[in-house]
Order: sequence, then structure tokens, then C-alpha cells
Amino acid sequence: MTVYDLFKVLIALHIATGAPGLVGFWVPVFAKKGGERHRWWGRLFAAAMLFTGTIAMMMATLTLIAPMATHPHLVHHEDFSDPVLVRGIFGWMMLYLGLLTVNLAWYGWLCAVNKRDQGKNQTPLNWGLQAALFVASANCALQGVLITQPMMIGISMVGFATVATNVWFLLKSDPGPIEWLLEHIKAIVGTGISVYTAFFAFGAVRLMPELALAPGLWAIPLATGLALIFYHRHQVSRRFLTRTARPRNNRPLDLDAAE
Repeated sequence: MTVYDLFKVLIALHIATGAPGLVGFWVPVFAKKGGERHRWWGRLFAAAMLFTGTIAMMMATLTLIAPMATHPHLVHHEDFSDPVLVRGIFGWMMLYLGLLTVNLAWYGWLCAVNKRDQGKNQTPLNWGLQAALFVASANCALQGVLITQPMMIGISMVGFATVATNVWFLLKSDPGPIEWLLEHIKAIVGTGISVYTAFFAFGAVRLMPELALAPGLWAIPLATGLALIFYHRHQVSRRFLTRTARPRNNRPLDLDAAE
């Protein structure tokens, strides 16, 4: 089996795991929060993204080893025929985006499962993912500087912000009643931003290579995702404050239903 044959197998697996996630992302976004439908599709999305992100990192590793052998369709392309550029965009940046996807999917899943139990969040894997993403973000920015690709530098800022906010929450010994939920929203929607960014960028290079590095194309998932994060975090905070101010029949607050 050649490098390209192995790469094609990984592409097939990447599509098989990524497609359900791309579609399934929207169900928990619009479904009743905390309901069974929301939970079921949320589990599917998180699992799909963990597999998809891991396979993306494997594809990126092969690209770093053999950039043109894994992307023969770019050999004679006027904009992407340079192996250094292919290694940077489809190697280092894809490796970073794959790790970003895995980091956010795992962190967001733990937040939903463990809620305020910070002891269960303090795992070597969870902390290791934060450290690994910080290194990958720094490397993506550095590689962008070396090959003069501002897009790589800009997208690396998402990784730095992710690590900073994740660590900020993990260092809290006694987080507030809904902080875990706000972090869950940030992480899961952030996972969607990551995977849709990769979908637009790396998918576009096969159909319309000239659009692969267009800032406008990359801005679509980022702007949409940030709007969803701000909206849902605002809704959760508003509902929590309303229920706290006017509790019904002195019943305890059902935070799961506020998702």
C-alpha cells in the first residue's frame, strides 16, 4: 500500500465520521435543551468529532511526511504546487485544527457529564489536551510566519483562546451553578466552528482551490459559531437568573433543563 492509498483510506474514514457530525451538530443546537433528543444527538456529535479530529491528525501527519504524494492533484496547480505550502496548510494547520476539534469535543463532553464535580475533570488526558493544543497553536502561528500565511496566524488565536478559557475553568475549585453549562456550550459549539472551518477550507481546495485561503470563507463558521455561543450562553444565564429570582413552589432548580 502506497502513502496515497493509505491517505485515501483515511479520507474515506474522515468523511464517514465527519458527515454525521456536520449534520448532527444542528440538532442539539435547535432541539429542546436537556431533552432526550438533545442528549442523544449531542453524544453522537461528540463521538463523531473525536473520531474525525483524530483521523484528521493522522492525515496531517502523512501530509507532513509526504506532502505532494498525499496531494497529487496539487502538483501542477499554480497556487499550491509548492511542497512547503502544502505541508504548512494541509500538514501543520490541519494537525492543529484536528487537535482543536478533539480538545473541544472531549472538554465539552466532560463538562456535561461531570458538571460541578471538578475532581473528575482533573485528568491527565484533559490537562494533556490543553498543553498539546497550546503547543499546536504556537506551532501553527510560527509556521504561518515562516511561510507568510496570515490565515494560519489568525486561526491559531482560536486555539490560544480555547486553552485560556478551558484552564480558567479547570483551575476553579468551586465553580458557580451554571458555569459548567456555559463551558459546555462554548466547547461544543466551538467544536462545530472547528470542523466546519476545516470542511470549508480543505473541502474547497478540491473544488475551488483559489477559495481555500479566502478570509471570507473562513469567517462564515467563526461568525456563525460565535453568534450561537453568545446567544445560548445569554439564554442560559437569563433563565437561571429568572428562576433564582422567582423560584416556583420552592422547587430546586433543574439546571439540566436550562441547557
